[in-house]
Amino acid sequence: MDRYTLIGGNASPYSLKMRAHMHYRRLPYNWILRTVENDHMLEGLRPVLVPVLKLPEDGSLHLDSTRLIYMLEDRHPDDRSVIPGNPAHAFLAHLVEDMGDEWVTKMMFHYRWAYAPDIHYASRWIADDRSPGATEEEREKFAKFFTDRQIGRMPIVGCTPENAPIIEAGFHHILTLLDTDVGQYKYLFGTRPSIADFGLYGQLRTLSIDPTPMSIMREEAQRAESWLRQLDDASGIEGDWYAARDLPPMTRGLITYSAEVYLPFLAANAAAIDKGAETFSVELEGKLYSQGVFTYQVKCLDELKKRYKALPEEAKTIVDDLIGETGVKILS
Repeated sequence: MDRYTLIGGNASPYSLKMRAHMHYRRLPYNWILRTVENDHMLEGLRPVLVPVLKLPEDGSLHLDSTRLIYMLEDRHPDDRSVIPGNPAHAFLAHLVEDMGDEWVTKMMFHYRWAYAPDIHYASRWIADDRSPGATEEEREKFAKFFTDRQIGRMPIVGCTPENAPIIEAGFHHILTLLDTDVGQYKYLFGTRPSIADFGLYGQLRTLSIDPTPMSIMREEAQRAESWLRQLDDASGIEGDWYAARDLPPMTRGLITYSAEVYLPFLAANAAAIDKGAETFSVELEGKLYSQGVFTYQVKCLDELKKRYKALPEEAKTIVDDLIGETGVKILS
């Protein structure tokens, strides 16, 4: 089989997500760390985001980790699929993966740029990867530039001091759910990893490296940290999907969290955009959450609604039981 090329960053949760996914699926690829020296490889690509997957047959470049995973499903429809066979579980796995990409990423961004040890560590880590040959002066200059840019973006993505209690409580909650259940041979939708596992993995693996969330994870959920490390390369894992109504407590808990926190967030964002507003507020877990609108997340909600409406009635019944009245109202 010809080899793919995956271009990304070691500090990028979406790059880590794709790399682990490629390992599990046993897809041959070359990893290229994006640096200033190889920026020419992405010439003409818009937007310039990582990871980028380069196809072996024509050299074309493709973006968006979720879209890449589904594209590889189409290109390699074998028994190492990361999409559960049951339609209800396939939908719920997509929901949890989307929540990881769009909501748990706020946890990663918050911890990385809100606390001094994390700012110092991450900015220099990214500087080292971006320009490995830089002088110390150049390294420090880039670290400051990148820090200022990322901290300036925090209000845009909702990582404000006012929202911090909701974001941090969510991190602790997800760690608690995972730590009670996960293991090298136990995943969210079976004894094999799904797209949901990889969606959470990318964000949580990054959180397991940055100083402050790493300390929290090691104190509260070392078993979950071990699971993340093991999921780095699950190419040796063989397993099956769970039966339709046989999901473990951690999975049910993550589905509930997605339905009660993530879906209302998406719905409030979409409603604000419909009204032409630039910001929105929504009550999540008894606290007020506010941020600027994001057009991309309207696409996320539309995709979830589309997938939900396409479910067979039996599968929809299973989903409805798990996401509850709030989730059903938002998706219907």
